[in-house]
Amino acid sequence: MIAFFPSRIVALQIGSFQVHWYGIMYLLSFILAYVLLPILQRYRKLILTRDQWSTILSWGIIGVIVGGRLGYILFYEPVYYFQHPEKILAVWEGGMASHGGFIGVSLAMWYVMRKIKIPAGSLADTIVVPVAIGLAFGRLGNFINQELYGYVTTLPWGISIPGVEGLRHPTQIYEMIGDLATAALCFVHLRISQQPPYGKTCALFLMSYGVVRYLVEMVRVPDHSVVHIGSMMLTRGQLYTIPIFLVGLGLWLWLSRTKNITPSKATIAR
Repeated sequence: MIAFFPSRIVALQIGSFQVHWYGIMYLLSFILAYVLLPILQRYRKLILTRDQWSTILSWGIIGVIVGGRLGYILFYEPVYYFQHPEKILAVWEGGMASHGGFIGVSLAMWYVMRKIKIPAGSLADTIVVPVAIGLAFGRLGNFINQELYGYVTTLPWGISIPGVEGLRHPTQIYEMIGDLATAALCFVHLRISQQPPYGKTCALFLMSYGVVRYLVEMVRVPDHSVVHIGSMMLTRGQLYTIPIFLVGLGLWLWLSRTKNITPSKATIAR
């Protein structure tokens, strides 16, 4: 028996086999990346073949899935999965963390960069635009699933969640818009900064993502316990986002300093 849209989470069911909306969003993200990466690479003077990009994307998929799953287990529910290790591989039941996905993709790209011998800055700058769009697709999946919603609001665009009292901030849409704005910002920077040192587009992505995620978390209902740091109260999402922003800021400052030093070295050489 085939059933289309049997629930808000499942898009297609064939017998006992289910295709979840979130899985469709992942698939669309990877397809879009496969299309965009060979086009974007020219802004960083890369000449990789489709096969090479397929290899990079394959490792990226592994990084997203493994990193996202392990990130959720370690950052959000370590006690539960320690008590129920048989659930670790049950990704169809949900439980992925974007912060873990960041770590997984970073490690995967580091490996493939060394294997294919691609300059780190060039590869990082090229991939961040499809990554940002992929994050937006993920939030669209959250919206369809009606999860990760915000606090009660009186704003005219508040959304109704079945079984939840009051109209809520559509935080999934907020973050989706922020991710698309990040993708646009990174694309513009990728085009206008085609001279080395490379890597600043990636730094810009990390900072922009950090700001967007931190702000959205301010109106999103925490799905896990908050963390107290002195007088500050942070959600897990905010806490894990701060290092991402700081890495981006540090990378930007370091590359800016490198760019400023380069001309003086060239003058001495002459």
